[in-house]
Amino acid sequence: MKKELIMMHADELGEGQTDWTRIGKQTDAEIEAAIASDPDAAPILDEAWFKKAKLVMPRNKTPISIHLDADVLEWFKTQGERYQTHINAVLRAYMKAHSQ
Repeated sequence: MKKELIMMHADELGEGQTDWTRIGKQTDAEIEAAIASDPDAAPILDEAWFKKAKLVMPRNKTPISIHLDADVLEWFKTQGERYQTHINAVLRAYMKAHSQ
């Protein structure tokens, strides 16, 4: 099944139901309490988290020319945007599986 990407400009979204005036008046403590009470929210990143955090920079990609079968390339393109990233991920998985 082909995934369909739906894109809209922000002007097309119309009015939402968020009470931005109320949100703008909340204190940091109220915001943190609301986040803490939400079971779907990720934990708040505190100073302890930042002390342990490590900056990981993405690897630079090396541009190459590669010859792929047309049907293989077309299939990856049907999987959505960033098909080259997906091809890279498949090749990385293959590499890791055969490096052990």
